[in-house]
Amino acid sequence: MVVHCAVPRRLALAIVAVVAGLVTTACAYEGLGVERYAAFSAHGDGAIAAATPSAPAAAITYNPSLAPIGGHMTASLTPSGDSTTADLTVSGLAPNRGFSVIAHTNTCGGVPGGEGPRFQKRIDPAASPDKPSTNPEYSNPTNEIWLDVHTDSAGAATSHTTVPFVLTDRGPESIVVHDQQQTTATSTQPAGQTSDRVACLTLTATPYGD
Repeated sequence: MVVHCAVPRRLALAIVAVVAGLVTTACAYEGLGVERYAAFSAHGDGAIAAATPSAPAAAITYNPSLAPIGGHMTASLTPSGDSTTADLTVSGLAPNRGFSVIAHTNTCGGVPGGEGPRFQKRIDPAASPDKPSTNPEYSNPTNEIWLDVHTDSAGAATSHTTVPFVLTDRGPESIVVHDQQQTTATSTQPAGQTSDRVACLTLTATPYGD
C-alpha cells in the first residue's frame, strides 16, 4: 500500500524557493568552475623578468630602471567573511621612493596597457578603454584594490589592505606597479589618476577552500 502525504501549500512553495536559490547560486559560478564556492582567492609570485609579449613571465618589467630584472613580487587576495584581505611584498625595486600598486582586470600582456583597466567591484558605467574611471564614487580604495608601497634603501616594501567585498563571479587578474603613488580626488586632480606602468604581476584564481 502506498501512502500519499499531503504537503501544505505554503511549505511546498518554500521548498521550491530554496531549490531555485541553490540552482541560481550554482549557475552564477559555472563560468569559473567554482560552482560550490561563494568566493575565491588569488595569488601571484615571480621574479621580475623582461617583458615579452609572446610569452610573458609571471612578473614583468616595463621600466628596468625602476623595476630591475631579478627583483621579486608576491601578492595574495584572501576572502574572509564579507571582505577580502590583500597583501603585497616587493623587493629589488628602485630604492627610497613611492609606487602606486593597483589590481587590474587582465593578466600581464607583455606590453603596458595589456592588463586592461583597474579592477572595480562596482564598474563605473562612464568608463571605457580610452577613458579610465576618474569618478570618486567608483575610483576609490573601497571599490578598487590599492596597495601603494614606499621602498626602503634596498628597494623592498610590503603593503596590506582590506576591501569590503569578496571576489565571486569575477576578479582581478594582475597587480600593476605604477610610477608614482596613488592619488585621491582634489579640486585639480581626478580620483584614482595613475602614472606610467612600471611592472606587472599576473594573478591566478583559486576557489576558496581548495
